[in-house]
Amino acid sequence: QVQLVESGGGLVQPGGSLRLSCAASGFTFSDFAIGWVRRAPGKGLERVSAINSGGSTTIYADSVKGRFTVSRDNAENTLYLQMNSLKPEDTAVYWCARYSVVAGSYDYWGQGTQVTVSS
Repeated sequence: QVQLVESGGGLVQPGGSLRLSCAASGFTFSDFAIGWVRRAPGKGLERVSAINSGGSTTIYADSVKGRFTVSRDNAENTLYLQMNSLKPEDTAVYWCARYSVVAGSYDYWGQGTQVTVSS
């Protein structure tokens, strides 16, 4: 079955960095675009970033542009999100999700990982 497992979250001070990972299994990872989505306390879902199947195209929310970098290793079936210059407003649960072209939406999600930016 399709599984996405995030890791790498935690508590970090403002200005610090974290690297999230998303290990995928149960499907041909290299055939799918994958994204990162977050939900901050009391707010709605925000699409943070996404990367196409081959890793050649990436997109970012304006709120993270220039600070976050998404990448993938198709040989290792893993997605990454490098987060630098973290701000308190980056505090959220972060999910990785598989994008379905057929459905036109994310169809499988991981369990999420908490990122807390606080001094």
